[in-house]
Amino acid sequence: MRTEEDSLGRVSVPSDAYYGAFTQRALDNFPISGIRFQDEFITAYSEIKRAAAIANSRLGMLDKRVERCIVRACDDIADGKLNGQFPIDVFQAGAGTSTNMNLNEVIANRALEIMGRGKGDYKTINPNDHVNMSQSTNDTFQSAVHIAAHVMIEKDLLPALHEYQGTMMAKAREFSRIIKSGRTHVMDAVPITLGQEFYGYSIEHEIKMIRGADRNLLNLSVGGTAVGTGLNTHPRFRELFFKELNRSTKSRFVPVKNNFAMTQNLSYIAEMSSQLRNLGLKLIKAANDIRLMSSGPHAGLGEITIPEVQPGSSIMPGKVNPSMAEMMTMACFRAIGNDLSIAMAAQAGQFELNVFGPIAGYCLLESVTVLSESVGAFSRRCVAGIKPNRKRLGYYFSRSSAVATALSPILGYAATAKLVKEADRREIGIRELVLEKRLMDRKELDRILDPSRLTSPNLPLRKKAG
Repeated sequence: MRTEEDSLGRVSVPSDAYYGAFTQRALDNFPISGIRFQDEFITAYSEIKRAAAIANSRLGMLDKRVERCIVRACDDIADGKLNGQFPIDVFQAGAGTSTNMNLNEVIANRALEIMGRGKGDYKTINPNDHVNMSQSTNDTFQSAVHIAAHVMIEKDLLPALHEYQGTMMAKAREFSRIIKSGRTHVMDAVPITLGQEFYGYSIEHEIKMIRGADRNLLNLSVGGTAVGTGLNTHPRFRELFFKELNRSTKSRFVPVKNNFAMTQNLSYIAEMSSQLRNLGLKLIKAANDIRLMSSGPHAGLGEITIPEVQPGSSIMPGKVNPSMAEMMTMACFRAIGNDLSIAMAAQAGQFELNVFGPIAGYCLLESVTVLSESVGAFSRRCVAGIKPNRKRLGYYFSRSSAVATALSPILGYAATAKLVKEADRREIGIRELVLEKRLMDRKELDRILDPSRLTSPNLPLRKKAG
């Protein structure tokens, strides 16, 4: 152990730890869940520290040798060389000060080591005075969440969503000529093609909305410090900071126009989370439809078959379940639950600072991760292998009385309803009943009930008069 001292007194810290007294106090105070912040978040935070050191050095506020050592320490974090040095629980004191100081201490002590000094020599490189120069937890923590989320969305989520969209639309085209009975209220409805049904699973709109929310994540409040005023920063700090941050991250981050609004609120995090929630709702619907259409094989609908990826039961031999759809649905449940946590955090801020950024940030990044991985796996291991059961689809279509809807403009709604009731009671098809009653000749009936016309309502059912 080594002994460090802070404003509250002496603290014993493991001698091999790069963190210091502040982190140790947080470990003692918050042994809550064992849940730690994501590596992507820690890397994003180190990018802020790195860019701040370079900006401060160029402004003549930070010794160049100290800057170089801090930069190398931040690079080590980004390279994963200091994994294990960020042990603080997500459930901690508000605002994320413990995590910010954890970064400051690890960077300071690693920089001291690079310089050839011992850990804890804070007169040479200090976590607060040097690593945290021109910064506050209040302007850096939420900014680190924005950076991490943006990087993860661009790198993982959007490619997964485009893969899903492409796979679904390929199936829509493949199934474009397969007629089936539609269902509304889970009851028989007018016909639809299997391709049209799959076209309804498009997430094009959701991708567009997520891209819009992602652009808003490019706004960062770094330079606003404690309450948005920019106290203790050089007038050119922001300019140089963003120039360096964008150079190192190859991104387009910008200073938020209203520091006060971003410091007081979690609006951009909440906005992105709400878009992920909406995506989850759409994905759940598609997964549930696929589960129902593939149900059986003998006591369910059995309209499609899905890939068999693993045995489905520990007791029933040969049973296979829609495992990938179940998995993705649970991942969406998690994202929706995370959105509620984020909403509660976003509404709970008071005065100049919303202090609930730690739980909001963790939940957002977790949602991005589980949706990225689950959507990609579902696309590859389920949707891509879906096959239609043409025999079963044809049987349901031929038995559905809902096709009678096409007759109501000719026979009238009430008369057609009577036909439907009689057909259902006698368990015969509408076509057979109409021909039996000689309400229409076969040629005219075949034209009206032509499946291509039933699924393309813009095609005329009758010739124009005259």
